Amino acid sequence: MHPHFWYAFSLTLIAGLSTGIGSLIAFFVKDRDNTSFLSISMGFAAGVMIYVSFMEIMPHAAHELGDGLAYVGIISFFGGMLLVALIDRIIPHDENPHEFMSEKEREEASKALHQNVLDKKKLMRVGLLTSVALALHNFPEGIATFIATLDNLSTGFVIAVAIALHNIPEGVAVSMPVYYATGSRKKAFIFSFLSGMVEPVGALLAYFIFLPFINDFLVSVLLSAVAGIMVFISLDQLLPSAEKYGKHHYSIYGMVAGMAMMAISLLMLNHAH
Repeated sequence: MHPHFWYAFSLTLIAGLSTGIGSLIAFFVKDRDNTSFLSISMGFAAGVMIYVSFMEIMPHAAHELGDGLAYVGIISFFGGMLLVALIDRIIPHDENPHEFMSEKEREEASKALHQNVLDKKKLMRVGLLTSVALALHNFPEGIATFIATLDNLSTGFVIAVAIALHNIPEGVAVSMPVYYATGSRKKAFIFSFLSGMVEPVGALLAYFIFLPFINDFLVSVLLSAVAGIMVFISLDQLLPSAEKYGKHHYSIYGMVAGMAMMAISLLMLNHAH
């Protein structure tokens, strides 16, 4: 067994569990009409992901690839963007956890729920498809976190933190539509929680199936693609949704705070080494 197996698996598990944490926040916050917290948290997650992508992941991948293969990292970066863009295009808007609900959409869903207008079978289908959609996004994230940690502990750690922070607001955004769809807070939590657990499953598959084929070149390609995925999600989903949920400045304040926290974390990690 790889000496860093349990550390890498634990980080991946924590990142996946963060989706369930987001669900709990959505259900236990006293004033769900006050979306300032959600707006700031989404901006914060975007700041973390953008900063770590450009200041840690891409430089690390570029160093491993060398000047002669720098173009491979660039292609992988934009390839990661294209991958998540295609996934979001394939999955319908109503079942896509990255397509967050606006205030008007949430009000309409809530009204329909209380009036028993929506068909129960259709509601369950929406809930299940939402869960599957989130799993599709989380699976490659789990593989990336695990492989990156095996390759470099500090790089894996910052990726795990970035993905965990991304998963928390995603859990918030997923749990509410599922709750409106099923009328059950318990099911909303379970669906989003299980979807997050796909990340450690991806880690196990990466170890027992893909690891023999993994080398420094493939890890660098994977890291570059992960950076592209995180930047795309931040710009296409988190920041626009943060503005939709709250005031413009709240999302920007959250983004700057996320960047600052990650900058300090990276300085501390580099100083420790």
